[in-house]
Amino acid sequence: MAGALEERRARAALARLMEPSDWVGLALVAALGPVDALRVATGSMGPGQGLEGELRRVLDREAGGPQSLLGDALQRWAPRVKDLAPERDLATMERLGGRLVIPSDDLWPAALADLELGEPVCLWMRGDVDQGVPALNRNVAMVGSRDSTNYGNSVTGDMAAGLVQRGYCVISGGAYGIDAQAHRSALAAADDADGVTTMAVMACGLDRYYPAGNEDLLRSIAARGIILAEVPPGSAPTRWRFLQRNRLIAALAGVTVVVEARWRSGALNTAHHAAGLGRPVGAVPGSVYSANSAGTHRLLRDGSATCVTEAAEVAELAGPFDATGAPPQQEALADHDGLGVEDLLLLDALPVRQGVSIDKLAPVAGLPARSVLAGLGRLESRGLARQDGFGWRRARRS
Repeated sequence: MAGALEERRARAALARLMEPSDWVGLALVAALGPVDALRVATGSMGPGQGLEGELRRVLDREAGGPQSLLGDALQRWAPRVKDLAPERDLATMERLGGRLVIPSDDLWPAALADLELGEPVCLWMRGDVDQGVPALNRNVAMVGSRDSTNYGNSVTGDMAAGLVQRGYCVISGGAYGIDAQAHRSALAAADDADGVTTMAVMACGLDRYYPAGNEDLLRSIAARGIILAEVPPGSAPTRWRFLQRNRLIAALAGVTVVVEARWRSGALNTAHHAAGLGRPVGAVPGSVYSANSAGTHRLLRDGSATCVTEAAEVAELAGPFDATGAPPQQEALADHDGLGVEDLLLLDALPVRQGVSIDKLAPVAGLPARSVLAGLGRLESRGLARQDGFGWRRARRS
């Protein structure tokens, strides 16, 4: 127990000492473990012979370079040593109802291991943490311009709501524009869904809500979803931290969708991280006259992304799953066999989690109420639809 607590404090301190993706720092942790890495980084333990060579080996750097990697890093970290107070940071998170999660915890997202050496030393989390971050193939990242257009907001809203209704969790960065719209729509659709439906990955400490204009939204996410960061409480948002935050969004999501992005948008950085991890990337086409879609069109032209226009197409990129997050059995893929066009439309319109009324089903399916009523009878007889206390929903065949 004492060793686990010591590791937790060490990782909390390292998160304040080092910037995200400080490669020498991460290599030091990989070589020595977090406790001894902190001792070396703060000067309370000597580096010992051979450590410089080990760091170069981990980082795949040439031996005998003109500069000492560790020496430069120690100078870089020295001004922050006096500010280290991991017990204070841990107490702050506890006061906020959050916690520190480290790689040895059950709640640690396994998908972050794909970052290899770039895996963060810890995560600070607030919200419905006990449920944990959903499995990789249940997460979809939606990112885009901060100065989004009405078109971009509309597409984002429909897509995020449709994904949540299909059982996915929407991840974004809590920023203005596309990020905010994705979170809002996911929260609005959350009443018909189970589990965590949206997560915000922040570039600052979780003791503040940034940007200030999204404070109410971020409070709602903290109350009903999850917000997380790799930097400790009190950390300010910086450009570097925003760029490094993007790699976490990409790593946590099975699919990344760029809705609107200018030619040099930060959303493209997230897409490139996702592609580098071998994750599928989707891009929403826009007007050829819109500067806000120049970046998405660039992704499509380069072949870096697949064109997506609705939630169903994003779900196709993500792949199906059952209630446990695992791919469904092959027989579940045969639910559509033998159905007519109207019944197919109705089956696609049925929610998975919680029933809805016929009046709500009719516009979604694009069918008159009488056709919906007749179709529900046919689907029920095949074991594909059933009623609950709220109305009609999809049923899986056993």
